[in-house]
Amino acid sequence: MTTAQWVIAIVLASAFVPLAACAPPETLSVQPTVAQPVAAAEGEVLALPAPRLESDVSLEEALARRRSVRAYSGEPLTLEEIGQLLWAAQGTTDERGYRTAPSAGALYPLELYAATDSGLYHYLPRGHEAEKRRIEGWRVPLCQAALSQDAVCQTPAVFVVTAVYERTEAKYGQRAERYVWLEAGHAAQNLLLQAVALDLGAVPIGAFYDDQVRAALSLPAEHEPLYLISVGR
Repeated sequence: MTTAQWVIAIVLASAFVPLAACAPPETLSVQPTVAQPVAAAEGEVLALPAPRLESDVSLEEALARRRSVRAYSGEPLTLEEIGQLLWAAQGTTDERGYRTAPSAGALYPLELYAATDSGLYHYLPRGHEAEKRRIEGWRVPLCQAALSQDAVCQTPAVFVVTAVYERTEAKYGQRAERYVWLEAGHAAQNLLLQAVALDLGAVPIGAFYDDQVRAALSLPAEHEPLYLISVGR
């Protein structure tokens, strides 16, 4: 190449550098390297304690007291508390299968998980059960996937709202994505208000790398993470 050709090549190459630097994290092809968890072992299905339908805390009081709480004592949640929170978000309330949160066309695209030190719980709304799987080393990868936020790194439980878009797309096509996001918000608010009624603190989190969350918890490929909700005392 001539000197003039080299100069032109350098100028053109340098023009594209700022474009990559300005791109938001989710648009970059290379994400931060994270620790790798041990794959989850096949689990057992547990019958969760029956959800309680009455409380000393009124809905109005729960609404007034709800705050985003990001610091916790580290004391683990009980199985009763985990089950109650899962039920509040996605529990069935009718023999026809209707749930605590509304769903477009009653198609229920959400899949709900609770990650704790004792295992990963995958909620099964129909029987108010949970598949509990053993998964080791999930905390550091999930913490890194959530940009090392203390609320995720130090919480005793992280509830993960995921979606299977195909369930809603089959009926609603391009509108499905919007409907699924709305439903995730309904379920998250239910869980947050239930946390208040249980005298627990919670915070919803949307800043994370989707693929890394899925990898940290060994979630199915079609389960798209939408929300992390940290809960503790």
